[in-house]
Amino acid sequence: MIKAIVNGKATFAINKDVTLTCNNQEVDWSAAKLPTGDYSIIMDGHSYQAQVLGIDKDTKTVVLQINQQQYEVAIEEPIDQLLASMGIKDALAKKINDIKAPMPGLVLKVLVTPGQAIRKGDPVLILEAMKMENVFKAGSDAIVKEIKVTERTAVEKGEVLIVLE
Repeated sequence: MIKAIVNGKATFAINKDVTLTCNNQEVDWSAAKLPTGDYSIIMDGHSYQAQVLGIDKDTKTVVLQINQQQYEVAIEEPIDQLLASMGIKDALAKKINDIKAPMPGLVLKVLVTPGQAIRKGDPVLILEAMKMENVFKAGSDAIVKEIKVTERTAVEKGEVLIVLE
């Protein structure tokens, strides 16, 4: 389930298993991209024209204009919701030199090697926590200085996993 918060107020729980649901109600919709780059959306028998005004991947925010009205939509994926429930909402968003475990877990796979150059968004490590696999990505361009953990080892919250330069 993805949570979408519109204009910092209205919250929608969106699920796409077999059918699309919003707040546990099935939604009948279709969308098509127009030659102008806008989108034509038909939802529950109503027609809308939407334009993407901006996307901020770091804050997971999209600014849309739908039928001449502007909306800012913040997206919370399952990992964001899990971290928020644990009181560490911004753990993955902070720019830090070291990659630390935001929660206790098991290192499944280390995806980088010492001396490797990585770019912002590159996956660096997979940590299993609370029966979920969490892929940790580089917060900025960096060089892997040191890897402090090995695969199949348990780690504690706050433990340094990878040191970056």
